[in-house]
Parts: sequence; C-alpha cells; structure tokens
Amino acid sequence: MITGLDHVVVLTGDIAAASAAYETLFARAPSWRNRGDGADRVLFTLDNTTLELLAPHGDDAAAQRVRSALATQGEGLASLCFRTSDIAKTHRRLERLTLKPEPVAEVESSDETSGAVLSWKRTRAATDATRGIRMFFLEREQERPLSVRTSPGSITAMDHVVVATADPERGAALYGARLGLDMALDRSHPDWGRLMFFRCGDLIVEVTHRPGKVDSNAPDRLRGLCWRVADIEATHARLAAAGVDVSEIRTGRKPGTRVMTVRSGTSGVPTLLVQPSAGKGE
Repeated sequence: MITGLDHVVVLTGDIAAASAAYETLFARAPSWRNRGDGADRVLFTLDNTTLELLAPHGDDAAAQRVRSALATQGEGLASLCFRTSDIAKTHRRLERLTLKPEPVAEVESSDETSGAVLSWKRTRAATDATRGIRMFFLEREQERPLSVRTSPGSITAMDHVVVATADPERGAALYGARLGLDMALDRSHPDWGRLMFFRCGDLIVEVTHRPGKVDSNAPDRLRGLCWRVADIEATHARLAAAGVDVSEIRTGRKPGTRVMTVRSGTSGVPTLLVQPSAGKGE
C-alpha cells in the first residue's frame, strides 16, 4: 500500500525565516514555493523525501485552521504524508482497517517562480484512528524537482522520522499490521525503553516508547527528524561557521555511525544529523 514517505509538514509562524534557516541547514535551495488555501508553502526536496514548511496566509477559514494548529501545538512537525501507487486501493484498505479516510481529493499546486504545475490525488486518515498523528496518503505520477545543492557538506536525504508512543503494542499494530510497513527492528532496554524501526521506502519510521508513568491512552507525538550527510565533519564545519548551534560530533548508537544534534534553525523540530556506516547508500 505504501511505497515511501512522500513528505513531512512543519508548521511555522514565519515562512521567510523558516525557509532561510532550512536553506542554511540543508545547503540546498527551496524546490517549490506556493500560496493558496490559506497558507504559504516552501518545499525542500531531498534525495528520498520532501520537507514542506507551512505558514498561515490570509484570513479565510483555511488560514484560521492553520493559525489554530500553531496556537495549539506551536511550531514544529505537524503531519506525515505517505506515498502510494494506487490511491483508490489505498482508500479501500484504509476503510477496511477502520482508519476512516476522507474522500479522495484531486489537488493541484503551481510554483510561484517557474509556473510549473504538479497534481496529485490525496486522502487523509482520521487523526483519532492514527493515535493523534495527522496522516495523509497521496498518489502522484510526476516527481518534484530536487532542491539544488548550494555548497559542500549538504544534507543528502532523510534517515528517519521519530514517533513517540505511550502504547508500543498499539504503535506496532498501526505501523506494521495496519499500514503494512516492514518491521526491521524491535528492541527493548530497561534504560531507554522500546525501539521499533519500520522500513518506509529509503528511510525509517522509528517508533519509541520511554518507560514512565505516561497514560497509555495519551496520543502519539511526532518527536523529531534525522537527516543523512555524506561527510559529517564538513557539515559540522559549515553549520558552525553559519552560526547554527550544533553539538560536537559523537558516535551513534548504531555501529559505524557518527551523529550530531542541531539545536537551532529547525522551526522547533528536534533534529539529528547522521553519517551512516560504510556501505550505507549515499
């Protein structure tokens, strides 16, 4: 049903500032700019997925919904959009799995700079059925233009998106059995809890559960993003020189990896950069 993670949406109150910050982080230019349906959008398309910045524009009902979401949750990760090759079949499956999808809608977007047009078909699952995570599914035949690299040490692709859950069994059932993602790892540790990896195209949906007294009925949360880099030393030097607050480079939990944390310029999204172990496609 799902062939990959098409894009993630990041809410922001200042589209210009967020766009400039992510251009610095990625060392890649925006690939698409669009205004409509109560929002300004700036897209960065990397090698395996897209990050969409979304800010309210205007005073209509759609803009007020975006402002309400900002007021409720603040800036940060807002939703996941999975890609599928057959939206009608996906819609039927979502219905059978009681994920209560909206009717399939046809959507069109034009780039403000080039005038190019992209179209796709989309549905959305009910948020209460996906444990609080806003989840969309789309089918499109056209590929988005890639974000052009602007300097060495650029971000190449997404490595994983992190979902925090209060109920790991329900999380496993949602992403594995119901959405059909391949579980690549299921590991527990008394110090850091349970960790599950689900393959989604060329990246991972990481579902985590931390031990504690959290109500098992609490909604799941989009917790953060991890991006791949080919040369973490070069990326670290570039970001530090640009004034971005970054941690020192350290050894990653996965053998052979090196990671660093980005502490600013992410519109409230907890962000990790990773240089994969040798042999990982770059």
